[in-house]
Amino acid sequence: MLNKIRITHVFVADQDEALDFYVGKLGLEVADDIDLGFMRWLTVRVPGDDPDRVILLEKPGPPAMDAQTAEQLRELIAKGASGFTLGFSTDDARKTYDELKAKGVELTDGPTEQPYGIDFGGRDPFGNHFRVSQPAGS
Repeated sequence: MLNKIRITHVFVADQDEALDFYVGKLGLEVADDIDLGFMRWLTVRVPGDDPDRVILLEKPGPPAMDAQTAEQLRELIAKGASGFTLGFSTDDARKTYDELKAKGVELTDGPTEQPYGIDFGGRDPFGNHFRVSQPAGS
């Protein structure tokens, strides 16, 4: 049986811009940056997290889809159609919110008390939504 999620992905229009955002602003670290010839395998991870758990910063296009489909997908993501894509946790949601705001990250709502903890949301430069939560009791 399956025993864990190892790789998830987000579609990004530009992988260098994605690196600037996910590493430079969110504080993730590069796990892999490999030229496979047909695509750039670029993954990031949360420092200190399970080293096998990575996020693929995937540029839409061949070989998975044709150029027209890739363009349509980029347009939909820019409109926010990707929905919830990533969920991060933090020990202090309010402090993290302030730090990300100071770095110019687009935040869609402020820290809010929820039954499960405190959380807030944001968007990457491409339109993908992410949430950051401080679990209750932490």
